[in-house]
Amino acid sequence: MKRIVLDASALMAFFDGRPGAAKVEDLITSAAEGKCQLLMSIVNWGEVYYSVWRAKGPGVAHKVAAEIAQLPIELVDAGYELTKLAAELHADLKLPYADCFAAALATDRKASLATSDADFAKLERHLTLLRTR
Repeated sequence: MKRIVLDASALMAFFDGRPGAAKVEDLITSAAEGKCQLLMSIVNWGEVYYSVWRAKGPGVAHKVAAEIAQLPIELVDAGYELTKLAAELHADLKLPYADCFAAALATDRKASLATSDADFAKLERHLTLLRTR
């Protein structure tokens, strides 16, 4: 089964109705139908949560967290190996640290990475990127 890691920017596009929201919705539908597996690092989940909290307040952040919990997205803890790989990517490629967790998870699980973040262009030779914009 095809595996796809969602970056925080992809999920934020979905919740905010920004460009790329329809592509993310299609991925969620595919996962619900059993056609693919969606994964997200808990670090990137935290990125969505704090971003919504800061922009729209704690009530909306709690609502979004509850909505994410209903989606067919497997949240993956950042254990030692994943964190080590993320740190290595951060050191080598100078990507934002939280983004490195999405890249590390995609690398570890041999998955594509769904993102609307241009920072990931540095990884195009190493990962299959699914642009959500």
